Amino acid sequence: MSPTVSIIVPVYNAEHTIGRCIESILNQEYTDFELLLVDDGSTDTSGAICDGYAAIDSRVQVIHKENTGVSASRNLALDRASGTYLQFLDSDDWITSDATSSLVRAMESGPCDLVISDFYRVVGERVSQKGDIDEDGIMTREEFAAHMMEDPADFYYGVLWNKLYRRAIVEAHHLRMDPEISWCEDFMFNLEYIRYAEVFRAIQIPIYYYVKTKGSLASQSLTISQTVKMKLTVFECYHRFFKTVLDEEEYEKCRLKVYRFLLDAAGDGSVPPAVLPNSQKLGDERMQVPPHVLDGEGVLYDAFRERKLLDRYLETAALKNDLALPDAKLLLALWELNFQPTRREAADFANLPRGAFSLSLQKLTGRGLVKISDIRRKKEQVKRMDISFPETAKPVLADLELARQDYEAARLAALLPEELEQHNRLAGKIQTHIRDVLQ
Repeated sequence: MSPTVSIIVPVYNAEHTIGRCIESILNQEYTDFELLLVDDGSTDTSGAICDGYAAIDSRVQVIHKENTGVSASRNLALDRASGTYLQFLDSDDWITSDATSSLVRAMESGPCDLVISDFYRVVGERVSQKGDIDEDGIMTREEFAAHMMEDPADFYYGVLWNKLYRRAIVEAHHLRMDPEISWCEDFMFNLEYIRYAEVFRAIQIPIYYYVKTKGSLASQSLTISQTVKMKLTVFECYHRFFKTVLDEEEYEKCRLKVYRFLLDAAGDGSVPPAVLPNSQKLGDERMQVPPHVLDGEGVLYDAFRERKLLDRYLETAALKNDLALPDAKLLLALWELNFQPTRREAADFANLPRGAFSLSLQKLTGRGLVKISDIRRKKEQVKRMDISFPETAKPVLADLELARQDYEAARLAALLPEELEQHNRLAGKIQTHIRDVLQ
């Protein structure tokens, strides 16, 4: 049976980074994929490293070829790919553990032909998040092109690795990389793909770590005339694309923005690490739990692991909705409450100190995600919270519920059906007994 996703990685002299890249793929939560590693005539140990992974994981296929460039390598992998969807990585980058699952879920949440995601840009030991489209839901080709027009040379649109493609569209129109172009060849592929795609979706979840070590066009040993000719070729492709996608009146309005592409460097806006905008120390951008912290035994370790597993899935929903993780956890807690609590009871249920609870609650009400009214029951001296959720909270709550379901699925994934049935029966008895003891 063909896999759902074909993941393509061209490899050339990447012995110091390819292991990290491959392991980030093999450790994906989503497992229905094939990994195509194309060794482009490496002169170091990259090919042997790839073969080593293929020997221990049947999902890995290694293709060895003479050095003909990254475009030819990707094209060869496209010829061999059998998945429904296509995902790309570069050999010195890596992805988060939920990258493929997030892309596939977005693709299959409705009719969609292209999913595009935020990513992390890594410069030295610093990392910053990069994205462009905040629009949730599906977009038409014209709407997606309008976003592109705002920043014609942005990496977000031009690269392959923050996107998921339908292989059927690629094969129906025999879309391939142009080996004659060594600058923006991936952008040109995207432009051709977008001409045939109809439905687009953006997710505001950073799932890819792009390491800023790639050479610029100026460092590729090209003559000035070759560089100019290449840029003109790319620009003409870009020009034709927008004339095809936009009607004549709309195109005339945006023509100056199209021309700006010729002047832009098609870069990722790289800057020295000291002034990287909104940067933080690499490793702190997504929840990390050192293995030695997870290995202990005891009731507190069990509770810690359960909490961290839930955090892992809630984090994705929080990132998507621009929430801090504690705020997302509080929103889920308020949603699950089936009584009108006092503020002390609500803070205790959410496992938050009173000060942190009040601050988080203030942020949620300010965002219009929850509405709180104070009520006082007869014969009670304390105020209770009447909790309601405006219409604007529904998509956020849906994401949190999906995260909760993912957490439950991951927690019980190792159980066979008969074991799961027995677990559910025993867990119910345990919870009943705990309630009895605590009353």
